[in-house]
Amino acid sequence: MRVLLAEDDALLGAGLKAGLQQQGFWVDWVRDGMAAERELLTGVYQACVLDLGLPRQDGMQCLAAVRRQKMSTPILILTAREGVPARIAGLDAGADDYLVKPVDLLELAARLRALVRRAHGVTEPIMEAGALSMDPASRQVWLGDRLVELSLREYEVLQIFMLHAGRVLTRSQVEQHLYQWGTEVSSNTVEVHIYNLRKKLRADVIETMRGVGYLLPQQVKPDAPKAGTSAP
Repeated sequence: MRVLLAEDDALLGAGLKAGLQQQGFWVDWVRDGMAAERELLTGVYQACVLDLGLPRQDGMQCLAAVRRQKMSTPILILTAREGVPARIAGLDAGADDYLVKPVDLLELAARLRALVRRAHGVTEPIMEAGALSMDPASRQVWLGDRLVELSLREYEVLQIFMLHAGRVLTRSQVEQHLYQWGTEVSSNTVEVHIYNLRKKLRADVIETMRGVGYLLPQQVKPDAPKAGTSAP
């Protein structure tokens, strides 16, 4: 998923970007508050990590400006400003979460995943659609008891459908979400990844709604027992 990082410290910013990328995020990094505001209002991001002590425009001013524009992207404040009054001010200004430096990268990644899940109305850490389940922390996927090996891009496409299980998504909507995930989108990207997912999962897991788009059912059925065996 695509995340905006607003941090002016070069060493810390480089470390945060590298660490989040290792956790599966696509990270765009800006170093001042005006750039952060511009990117949030014109770019497409799943979440933002926002420092408060930014040059050109303070992080709190950036936060207030984008919330006035009704921009709903989840924003996590990451700052050296500790203490209850600072936390209250940040959350009341529209932040969705607040962390004080120094931060554990695994915790930061977990909090970002939680923010994105909640933004899509998903509350459980393990996403499920019937027999199909996905663990965003480990990036593992199961169909029933079968562990399914997916490439990173296949995983990203499936995650889009899991976040919208039971809803028909048009090709353009899937492409837009892929762009948010930081994935380059060519003319046949969606079709290629869906074809590969069907081969690895099962042909009917992602249904084609002719003339409309694609659907991952809310209740995916488990694999049928193989010939000569019986279900437990």
